[in-house]
Amino acid sequence: MRLGVVGAGAMVAEFLERAAPRVPGLEVAGVLARPRSLDRARELADRTGVPLVTDRLDELCAAGIDTLYVAVPNAAHVAYAREGLERGLHVVVEKPMTSTVDEALGLRRLAEERGLFLFEAITTIHLAAFAQVRAWLPRIGDVKLVQSQYSQYSRRYDAFRAGEVPPAFDPEQSGGALMDLGLYNLHFVLGLFGEPERATYTANVERGIDTSGVLVLRYPGFVATCTQAKDSAGPQGGLIQGTAGRITTSTSPNLVGAVTLELADGTVETVDDGLAGDRLATEFRAFVRAVEEDDRAAASAWLDRSVAVIRVQTAARLGAGIRFPADG
Repeated sequence: MRLGVVGAGAMVAEFLERAAPRVPGLEVAGVLARPRSLDRARELADRTGVPLVTDRLDELCAAGIDTLYVAVPNAAHVAYAREGLERGLHVVVEKPMTSTVDEALGLRRLAEERGLFLFEAITTIHLAAFAQVRAWLPRIGDVKLVQSQYSQYSRRYDAFRAGEVPPAFDPEQSGGALMDLGLYNLHFVLGLFGEPERATYTANVERGIDTSGVLVLRYPGFVATCTQAKDSAGPQGGLIQGTAGRITTSTSPNLVGAVTLELADGTVETVDDGLAGDRLATEFRAFVRAVEEDDRAAASAWLDRSVAVIRVQTAARLGAGIRFPADG
């Protein structure tokens, strides 16, 4: 995979510094940055050995890339992803893949028409600890309650409270807690149980955006709750309660961490895949493998889940009165 990166923010820095060197078969050919971010991008490229920094997509494509990694503010994801697909490139889009389910379906149709791979960069579903949770589910009997929590005080919230509008809290940029931390909660729950019958979001809304909230997902026979907060700190992790036992995860759903099975007969098992700190490399290893092996089935299953998540996000967000320009 010869990769072109769009963006120069913290996620791109983490990817280039910590993840890309640990992904066999991956070569980063260049970085595309906005003119105001070029100096930061050049400094990052110098540190990580990336040979090209540009503010022109044509120049990035001329570097011989076959895949575009889109890591810019949420509202800009769909335009860059569409451009990449139209240019015949595979595309990896940072989460959330799009602002609305209609945008996601449109990108999917375009990728399928062009015979290209489209991935959402969501760490949760590629971690071995997550697979272990899924494998344990039959052992805890009938599932009754599910909780996934990701509360993390955002350093940008102070600026928001002072009257600024950082992208993370900007409806115009498709921000908010549900689109950010809540997405990991949703991938954790939907990755285990599929799409719910219905979803209801009760949010703390400030200046048109959700700074925190609780999403209730109704499934046949059980209820799942997803708590996400960018305005306060709180517990992080998951809990699945069944009639014969429970499963707990030790940290936020983007990492999963150590997972523990506790059964009513006294059995206790704990597994830690050790991949929490390697999460970005883990997902990109999966993407490279899928492209190299032309594994359309796996890629389609991942994309199914991404579309299901954005469908729930869209309905829940609109139900809570939170609207983005992409909603029309």
